[in-house]
Amino acid sequence: MSTPEENFIPPHGNYQELLSYQKAEVVYDLTFRFCERFFKKGDRTIDQMVQAARSGKQNIVEGSKASGTSKEMEIKLTNVARASLEELLVDYQDYLRFRDLKLWPKDSMEAQYVRKLGNKSHVTYETYREFCESRPAEVVANIAICLIHQTNYLLDQQIRRLEKDFVQHGGLRERMTRVRLAWRNRNQGKKGNDEPPQIPRKTEPPGSHPSPDSHKPSPKKPGGRR
Repeated sequence: MSTPEENFIPPHGNYQELLSYQKAEVVYDLTFRFCERFFKKGDRTIDQMVQAARSGKQNIVEGSKASGTSKEMEIKLTNVARASLEELLVDYQDYLRFRDLKLWPKDSMEAQYVRKLGNKSHVTYETYREFCESRPAEVVANIAICLIHQTNYLLDQQIRRLEKDFVQHGGLRERMTRVRLAWRNRNQGKKGNDEPPQIPRKTEPPGSHPSPDSHKPSPKKPGGRR
């Protein structure tokens, strides 16, 4: 079983619990139905808006799944989700402007009511279904705009947190290095304790071995024998 130090890939991929994902999913469901109700079949705007809403949702999913091995990819994909929803926001604003329909002010009673609906936990499209499937296009588009603003705010907060986490803890390479160094230090200590004791070499007392000079022949006397 691995120790906590060895789990250099942190828990990740639980995107369903992200508030940003929950809101983005509502935006996608609402946009799909809005386009079915209020655009003529074959209008290119349908594909553009639905794809922008889908990109906002799916990039949160992909970023969350990639976060275990690449914080850089998570930040990048979360930012792509944010950009896609900003594109969708402009599409809804254009829809209202081109048709001389009213855009709710931020502090209007209607906008505040929509924001209040979104303050609940685990909000789904069902929270808004009654309004989105019975009210005119002006109301539904404004509801979508309120929801996109909420989602974008959450994504902005999420991106700032990801940046802070990366600065403080680094990415996969740094975690791998820390785990590797910890493993080496831990196993080097074990290796030192497991080594057998060293047996000292036996030393001979002085004079127990003949000196090198004892094997040399005696010097020859001048003019005589040895």
